[in-house]
Amino acid sequence: MSTSQLAAMLFVGGGLALLIVGIISRVYAREEELADILDLPWGEKDVDLDAAVDQHSSLVENTIGVAGRIIDQMDEKGKFLTLLERSRLPVRPGEFALFALAGAAILGSLVTLITTSVWFGLAAAVATPFLAVAYLKRRADTRTKKFEEQFPDALTLIASSLSAGHTFLRSIQMMCEEAPAPLAEEFARVVHETRLGDPLVDSLARMAERLEIRDVDWVVQAIRIQQTVGGKLADLLHTLADFIRAREEIRREVDVLTAEGRVSAYVLAALPVGLGFFIQTTNPSYLEPMFEGWGIFMMCAAAASVVTGLLVILRMVKVDV
Repeated sequence: MSTSQLAAMLFVGGGLALLIVGIISRVYAREEELADILDLPWGEKDVDLDAAVDQHSSLVENTIGVAGRIIDQMDEKGKFLTLLERSRLPVRPGEFALFALAGAAILGSLVTLITTSVWFGLAAAVATPFLAVAYLKRRADTRTKKFEEQFPDALTLIASSLSAGHTFLRSIQMMCEEAPAPLAEEFARVVHETRLGDPLVDSLARMAERLEIRDVDWVVQAIRIQQTVGGKLADLLHTLADFIRAREEIRREVDVLTAEGRVSAYVLAALPVGLGFFIQTTNPSYLEPMFEGWGIFMMCAAAASVVTGLLVILRMVKVDV
């Protein structure tokens, strides 16, 4: 492949990525401007509502709308939208799909330019959406772990406020003022839903379903039972906090004991990819036979074997507590 062809591919990929990023950036700029207007005191800045909300071009709305509809058809159960909510990433599914497409164009063009191989660039472009979803899951898992670490202390603080004579809702509000993120963010959403007329226990149950944390689900069930049969809620929350804190200590011990297996899985999976990238960069002619005839089949079989081994090792070291 000639240098001019590589440069053309890079410019096309980069131009497509910049176009997508520019479209989404324009959307966010308008949303931030509208948010600033809504935060102003009444009558300080009068604007035409129709003109303010209709300044998104049809190209922007149609592009994001088409991407969102495609994801909705592929994900009928809404798991991807739930994953975005858990990761606390302020984008819609269609916007995330466009970001992933832009990343695929940039990464594919860059890898093709470095390795002088269209196959490596194509593989990088195909892998980009999977890497984007993996990033979302990693972000959601990190946020979930932080929530689990903060949750026992939050229950203790709520129980102390109840003992001092505050109501359950007021105790949660006071906890939100003191607690860090992500705990304060999730409970603040519960408070907002309650102000809109939703029952408090139902809002807590929705939070447990959204976060997919077993400890939160147990707490919500215990609160429902307490409201049915009666009893002192503060003592119940203290007991649950001690129980969850003990489970968190066991969970940390398990994470330490299984850390070596997880690191081994990541290293073994990244080793053939990194080695192939290094060989193709330093000596492009060495791997040319692998991209012809049975070589393509062997490369696909090797990639499937690496992915299968990675999943098997990660499943072996995963211990539910």
